[in-house]
Amino acid sequence: MLKVLLVDDEPFIMQGLKVMLDWEREGFEIVRTASDGEEALRFLKEQQVDLIIADINMPGINGLELLEKIRGENISDSYFVFLSGYADFSYAQKAISYECTYYLLKPVEKEELIRVLKKVREKNDKRIETKQTNVKMERAYLARNMISVILGKYDSSNLEHVKEHVRFSESLYYVEIELDGLQMEEEITDQEKREYQRKLFQTSLDFLKENGNHCIFDVSGHEKIYDVGFIFCDYMAHQEGMPEEKYLEYFQKYLQDAIGLPVIMLVGKKVSDISQIAKSYRASSMLRSFQGFHTKKNIYFYEEDIQVTNTGIVLCKHSLDQLIQAIEQSNTATIMKGVTLFFEEMKSKDLSEKIINLNINYLLFQLIHLATEQDDGINQEEILRIISESTFEEGIMRGSKTHISRFACEYADYLTQLRKKVSRGVLAEVEKEIQENFAENLTLKELSEKYYVNSAYLGQLFRKKYGQSFKDYLNAYRIEQAATLLLRTDDKIYCIAEAVGYHDPDYFVNRFIAQKGCTPARFRKQSQE
Repeated sequence: MLKVLLVDDEPFIMQGLKVMLDWEREGFEIVRTASDGEEALRFLKEQQVDLIIADINMPGINGLELLEKIRGENISDSYFVFLSGYADFSYAQKAISYECTYYLLKPVEKEELIRVLKKVREKNDKRIETKQTNVKMERAYLARNMISVILGKYDSSNLEHVKEHVRFSESLYYVEIELDGLQMEEEITDQEKREYQRKLFQTSLDFLKENGNHCIFDVSGHEKIYDVGFIFCDYMAHQEGMPEEKYLEYFQKYLQDAIGLPVIMLVGKKVSDISQIAKSYRASSMLRSFQGFHTKKNIYFYEEDIQVTNTGIVLCKHSLDQLIQAIEQSNTATIMKGVTLFFEEMKSKDLSEKIINLNINYLLFQLIHLATEQDDGINQEEILRIISESTFEEGIMRGSKTHISRFACEYADYLTQLRKKVSRGVLAEVEKEIQENFAENLTLKELSEKYYVNSAYLGQLFRKKYGQSFKDYLNAYRIEQAATLLLRTDDKIYCIAEAVGYHDPDYFVNRFIAQKGCTPARFRKQSQE
């Protein structure tokens, strides 16, 4: 309801306006009446309304003076409609100069008043839409500037805009909040993951409230990472009376309960100024790649899981370099021997868990470097992460000798494929397989095993060529085949769903609507028409 203030010194006119029409039905509510301009001003200085309907000719402060004061002193931006018994153009001209919305002559006709109220509603709807658009544009502009600062690709203009619009403290962390993609790799399509990502972002805003501008959607921009960036300042935890770790744990649980999917947080290194936040972002990215070698947790902290500040750090460089060489040469026997020597050396030196993690991290850095030399167009950190997860099994400690042995052998196989570019021909085979067997339960993992190609590598190459994941490509192909059957046959929709590989008719209809914009029945009917 739009709030209305009526101002007129004639009680009969005032009462007539109030009963002339059903204001509520027209979308308005009369919240106050005033007998002169002074009374109206006092009310407007305390309360806001959307529309003022006032007589021009009143004792004391008349209608024109009331409007002039309202606009001149920025008391209200409400719409203003004048009522007057004077059909004088000079009144109308002056009223317009003060941003009067409309000018009505007494006696007011019901139809004319309704017409004016309708126009006011339309103007108000447009104003709201414009404000919402401006807010979105301002948020988008702020987000672009924040991403520039987070990625370390910024100038003084980016930094100044961010500092002007966001409150920071002298203790900051970049926190990557993301859906645990590996746990939902096969069950959910990319489109559904993106929808969950937007829900994750909105839920983060709901939790942060006035600190919502610390949250940025899709900072990484990576096709397989569904993340929300969060710049965490220590004052947020202090406001809630919590230690920093407890605050983040509470935040993570809030998100996971709301989304209904596993949510993880990667907390980068601590920095003292927003201009240094790129260091914290790079640290969180490192956590993302290496988390597969550490105990599975909801929140990973760089300073706990990656960085080691102990003095006298011991690096088993000789055995590590031998292991890296064996992986590069793809010699399984030598790899197994190298892993054994590496773990025996660490045991003999009685290294702490943190120092062991540092040695494993060194190994991972070197392996990423080896792969990048072969093909820098592939996200090697993501490949490493997926391989580490695929070689891990329940009951085996992450980063243990067994886990590292399995990982090293598979990574060596991946490097061999990378050098030979074996996947080039395989992509054509996979496409042919989809065309011939799209109705079957095809998975990228099974196809990678059939054609002896690492599934993570094949998945990234598939995405690189077709611009979408294997699962989304398969779904799109199935829907196109279903559309053809809808046009060429009279088969029932559930039969067509089964024929193209969907055993759940409701899921088929939802996927069809997502791709074609209408139900299968409507698609068939439109084509017939």
